[in-house]
Amino acid sequence: MATFSAENALELRSNLLAAAMQCSERCLYQSAKWAAELSSSLANIPEDPDTDVDLPVEEAEKHSAPFVTVSPMNLDPTEARLEAQEQHKYLLAKSYFDCREYERCAAVFLPSARGPSPTAPPDVSKTSPFKLAKGKSKDIRHNPSNAPKNVLPNLSQKSLFLALYARYMAGEKRKIEDTEMVLGPLDNGAVVNKELIGIAASLEWWFNNRYKRSISGGWLEHLYGIVLVQNKNEEEAKRWLIRSVNACPFNWGAWTQLGSLVGSVDDLRKIVPELGQNIMTAIFSLWVNQELYQTTDEIDTLLLQLLGIFPESSFLKTQQAQLYHHAKDDERAEAVYSDILYKDPYRLDHLDHYSNLLYVMGLRPKLAFLAQVASATDKFRPETCCIVGNYYAMKSEHEKAVNYFRRALTLDRNCHSAWILMGHEYIELKNTHAAIESYRRAVDVNRRDYRAWNGLGLTYELLEMHLYALFYFQRAASLKPYDPKMWQAVGSSYEAIGRPTESIKAYKRALIAGTDFESANNTSSFGSGAMGGGDQPSGVMDPEILIRIAHLCVSLKDLASAKRFMELTVNQEEGLVGGDDDEEPVPSGGGVGVTTTTSKARMWLAKYAFKYRDYDKALELAEQLCQDGFDVEEAKALIRDIRSRKEMERAIRG
Repeated sequence: MATFSAENALELRSNLLAAAMQCSERCLYQSAKWAAELSSSLANIPEDPDTDVDLPVEEAEKHSAPFVTVSPMNLDPTEARLEAQEQHKYLLAKSYFDCREYERCAAVFLPSARGPSPTAPPDVSKTSPFKLAKGKSKDIRHNPSNAPKNVLPNLSQKSLFLALYARYMAGEKRKIEDTEMVLGPLDNGAVVNKELIGIAASLEWWFNNRYKRSISGGWLEHLYGIVLVQNKNEEEAKRWLIRSVNACPFNWGAWTQLGSLVGSVDDLRKIVPELGQNIMTAIFSLWVNQELYQTTDEIDTLLLQLLGIFPESSFLKTQQAQLYHHAKDDERAEAVYSDILYKDPYRLDHLDHYSNLLYVMGLRPKLAFLAQVASATDKFRPETCCIVGNYYAMKSEHEKAVNYFRRALTLDRNCHSAWILMGHEYIELKNTHAAIESYRRAVDVNRRDYRAWNGLGLTYELLEMHLYALFYFQRAASLKPYDPKMWQAVGSSYEAIGRPTESIKAYKRALIAGTDFESANNTSSFGSGAMGGGDQPSGVMDPEILIRIAHLCVSLKDLASAKRFMELTVNQEEGLVGGDDDEEPVPSGGGVGVTTTTSKARMWLAKYAFKYRDYDKALELAEQLCQDGFDVEEAKALIRDIRSRKEMERAIRG
């Protein structure tokens, strides 16, 4: 990233402030807040001496810093004229929207919104490409015959967006009312926003009739992208959202909507060339990579560069904490979250992630303090409910935890973290049906979160439906391929359905994910011959996985491989790696010490040596078992058998 000067900082602040004002005018308050917070976190902004009350006026004017000019006015003269004419109606409609009177807001600009709506004529379902969303996407601008005639009055883009967005919000409000209680009989995903078809028809008519005559601000494209996402037409939604972010790059809501459609790193690589080369594309890439659990050096470098420009950005610091957490550096992640909370104690955004981290780390006092702070700030925020729910979950009060997660979902049905956490609590309560439904709803909201897929796999594993469990574990492993637990779960499912060869391959992938390798960016595909002479681990491996592989080799009658993995299991006591064939094992640092698992492997090796008449090796291993304190009686019996066999052979030879 190029050097960022004070002039660049002033220009960027001006753009961010203009975007915040434009988003606020269109009632996109989360996007407005995001842009305003980012503008306040900029570095290299010269301080204005006018703010120093002790400085004389003449001196302040002499050394005055450059002003940040904000010009949210529309550059299109036609649009500017329409906005001026509609100013009184716009202020009335916006006041209705702010009071959550959405239908009344829409009716200001679209008076016949009730009854036979001009934005949803009777024959629109037959002509609109919106209904053809799932297979054949069409460029509606090249199909003017598809759009109904004279649908919309002559409105500015700002007023039209506000009216149609109000209709969308009214439909969402009715949808929530119709679904009633969370996980109730009507909360099955079948209830839809009934305003979508009319909104789509209106937007299509505008794109067909006025798109080329106006300079688009990107706002209507954003709304159309939202509608297409709701209709599951993701490819077409990507196309319109890319248009939106290119026309209005500082509208963070459009970026997040576009990011929700990126399912993999490959998808991101395909999208980035179509985006403008600006700082928002860099922030978007960082956020999506974090959501996809990527922790490469390039992402770390990008984060540091962005923090150099926005050193006080709580959003970027949250991404930093999440990246630390994905890299299993929980202590540094906790320190970053703690710093964010200290500097802005009233900020609740993303604090539910902090509560998840504290739960995983077992820091109950800090979690209790966080719950108190959040409750004192706002009891009726989804983040607060998730934090308090995590606190009760840590106390094993699972019924109370479920109640708080349900409260979070009552406030926001799209809070995927609450769905996942509620699924975890239903597992603890042995309510597998409710757990499965919770995880499925989490997947519907955010299919990139491996926790929901893994939760479904664990639930079906509890129900001994291993084929179903295998499918969901594989999805979780594809989302987080560098987590050994994911591949271990895949291997366990393969083992349960009687496919030992695939199980061994999955367990080897778990070993690859759980240790450091000479090749940092291992791209071997699932089932490749890892651990068979290619990459060599440079860290301690999991003895449980090694002994499982050894037992599977025994079931395949591959005793040589079984012996090799049993020896690797024993070597993990001192952190030794290698030792295959003629190689000597070398220390890698650390070690797990003597455990039940390593003692079982040592016993197997002793019996193997005894079976093949290597009595000295068998005796050595059995004596080690007596010293370890595991399986002592069985080890002593084996020693007696070894000595009697040796005496018998000496007698025969004598």
